[in-house]
Amino acid sequence: MAQSVSFFSRLSNLWKGFVSLWISDLEKEHPEIAYENAINSMIEKYSQLKRATAAIIRRREEISERLASQSKELTQVIADLNTAIETNQDDLGVVLVQKKNALEKEVAEMKADLDGASKDADSAKSSLIGVQAEIKKLRAEKDNMLAKMASAQARIRISEQLDGLSVDAEVRALDNVREHIKNTIAQANLNTELKSADLDQRLSSLRQQSGEVTAKQQLAELKAAAAARKASQKTM
Repeated sequence: MAQSVSFFSRLSNLWKGFVSLWISDLEKEHPEIAYENAINSMIEKYSQLKRATAAIIRRREEISERLASQSKELTQVIADLNTAIETNQDDLGVVLVQKKNALEKEVAEMKADLDGASKDADSAKSSLIGVQAEIKKLRAEKDNMLAKMASAQARIRISEQLDGLSVDAEVRALDNVREHIKNTIAQANLNTELKSADLDQRLSSLRQQSGEVTAKQQLAELKAAAAARKASQKTM
């Protein structure tokens, strides 16, 4: 039976550990939850401290009221004792002396209690004011830290975009436009090269034709010169 209880106890602790880790991870992803939990916890402690402070103040007021009543009675007893002494009523004087001594002891004790209760009340009020200030401070810290967190997340997103970790459709479309422009320029250059090659070919053909014409003229001139030499020889 003891082993079974121990097993379930360990299982419960293990489960609590898993829940604690899960909550810790959740708070890291959503820090506003962690701040809200801390603030709500401090508000609950503030409420408990406020109730305790109210009880301490009520005790101080009760002691003060009793002290005022006993002090008033002591004043009356002292007055009665003086009257008994003046009128030689010794039997009443003995009773009044005893009562005076008892009241003086009670008043002294109440004064000590009141002093302690007043100090407790002042300490409790100081603690109350301190917790209240901590709550305000924590709320201001929450707003400040969450703003810093949002700014840091925005900077990370911008950095990822600048590093090329996030390529938008507009950037891809611009790459396609650049490629199209390069292809168009290449095509225009090709047309120019083809035209230039065609002119070179026509010029080469023209030069060949000019060479044939010149050769025929030279051949005719050579034939005419040969014929002239033959005619000259016959004449001689």
